Amino acid sequence: MTEDERYMARCLQLARHGEFTTAPNPMVGAVIVHEGRIIGEGWHRRYGGPHAEVNAVRSVRPEDEPLLPHSTIYVSLEPCSHWGKTPPCAELLVEKGFQRVVVGCLDPNEKVAGRGIRRLREAGAEVVVGVLEEECRWVNRKFMTFHTKHRPYITLKWAESADGFIDRCRKSREDGEPVKFSTPWTQMLVHRLRATHEAILVGRRTWELDQPSLTTRLWPGKDARKLILTDSPPALPVREGAITFVNSISSFAQTHITPLPNREGQGGESVGGEAVPYQSLLVEGGAQTLQSFIDADLWDEIYVERSELVLGDGIAAPKMPTDPKGRPVHVNFA
Repeated sequence: MTEDERYMARCLQLARHGEFTTAPNPMVGAVIVHEGRIIGEGWHRRYGGPHAEVNAVRSVRPEDEPLLPHSTIYVSLEPCSHWGKTPPCAELLVEKGFQRVVVGCLDPNEKVAGRGIRRLREAGAEVVVGVLEEECRWVNRKFMTFHTKHRPYITLKWAESADGFIDRCRKSREDGEPVKFSTPWTQMLVHRLRATHEAILVGRRTWELDQPSLTTRLWPGKDARKLILTDSPPALPVREGAITFVNSISSFAQTHITPLPNREGQGGESVGGEAVPYQSLLVEGGAQTLQSFIDADLWDEIYVERSELVLGDGIAAPKMPTDPKGRPVHVNFA
């Protein structure tokens, strides 16, 4: 590992501290180094707050501030170049006189998209781009997908028995409680997964049979927006304003892949004519809903929780895609 890669790896460690608090902004870490000594560090802590570069500069001790023009600043994502909720970070780096800037990857947001790099180079700074680029893009895969594919990053999740069923047969299911595959540990992991997504979608049948809360009660984090995939409102009442209804997988794909005007630089998509500024969607089932996303090839990541429980019969789990096209499929054992 080169010196640049080592400090960029530290940027990524810092960036992940904002995993549950920065959306819809990206996670970013920054490290300031002078002659092999880290003199400042920072990360983007929360949406609307100072960016990583600002926090890194603020962390520098007063006696080290004269060293900034002779230091290298490492940033996992291209410094912003536009005014939003905070001033442009590229201008801050120019103001502080940094002569060397190392960037993990470019920002695909159309309001940045290379402009931050260009501003730094115009000011005379040496700018190195692409250090641990793949890792930097992966940390912000939801943000990257939203700004390049103009749709949310879609994660599919389900739990299944050892013999490949997600529940008992339909008749037995209607007369009783759902089979519980999760352990306290894996249930907590599911809530952690929910906390990293801005919206959660289930089908109408799952909503009516299970009445799921879809909360993050077992993990610190904000509850996601709830979506129900249905061609008509469920029989059970829902609190006004708490649920968004999605008519079909085809209408979902159409409204979410077509780019719409940005809202404060973060993007806004529409479901049923309502602006929905979320970048990530967790689909939790049931089998028909999950399979519809797989069949439409409309997914980015899959999580499967496999239990030791054997049902012998029941509702079959979704069929795994035969060609994931490099997309991650995780299988965890309960």
